[in-house]
Amino acid sequence: MFDRNRPYEPLTSENAALVLVDHQIGLMTGVRDMSPAELKHNVVALAKAARALELPIVVTTTARDSMWGPTVPELVEALPGAQIIDRSTVNAFDDARTARAIEATGRKKLIFAGLSLEVCATFPAITALSKGYAAYIAVDACGTFNRTKREAGLLRMLQAGVIVADHATLMMEIMKDNGRPEAGAVYGALDMDWAKLVGQLAQAHDKN
Repeated sequence: MFDRNRPYEPLTSENAALVLVDHQIGLMTGVRDMSPAELKHNVVALAKAARALELPIVVTTTARDSMWGPTVPELVEALPGAQIIDRSTVNAFDDARTARAIEATGRKKLIFAGLSLEVCATFPAITALSKGYAAYIAVDACGTFNRTKREAGLLRMLQAGVIVADHATLMMEIMKDNGRPEAGAVYGALDMDWAKLVGQLAQAHDKN
C-alpha cells in the first residue's frame, strides 16, 4: 500500500524505465475511451521523449500472431531497433522474458502504459509494487474499451499505490532542467515545438 509519509523521490534519467504493453493494432480497434488517433499520438510521444532522455524501454505484445496483431506501426517507427517481446500471459510480469528485461534495466521506478488500461497496464503495475518497484502510469498513453473499464482500472491502481500522471508531465519530471541538452528533443517529441520557438525569440530579444 502507498505510504503517504514517504518523502518525494523524483523520477530521473538514472532511476526510471518505461514499459509499453500491448499497443497492438487489433486492440487499438476496440478503444472507445479516447480516439485511437489521440492514443497513438500520446504513446508515440511518450516513447520518443523517453528515448531522448535515454530511458531503458521494454516493449511487449500478447498473442501477436494469433489474436491481437503487431504493435502499431507508428510506435515501431518511434523505437527503431527495439526488441518487442511477444508473450501469452495476460499479466506482462508473469512472462519470464519480460520480467527479466525489466529487471535488466536496473531501474526501480517503472512507468507503464498499456492497452487495455485495466488489464495490460494495471496488472503489471500493481505486480511491480509487490516486487518492490515504484510504479507510475502514463494514463493518457493507455486506452480501453469503455469508460467503466477506465474508471475501474484507475481506481484499482490508485488503491494499490500506483502513481497516476499524464505522459508529458512524467517526461518533464525526468527532464527537470530546461538547460539540459536533450530539452529540445524532448519538447519536440511531445509536440511542444512552440516551446523551442519561445526560447529562440527570448534569446534573440536578449541579443538586441
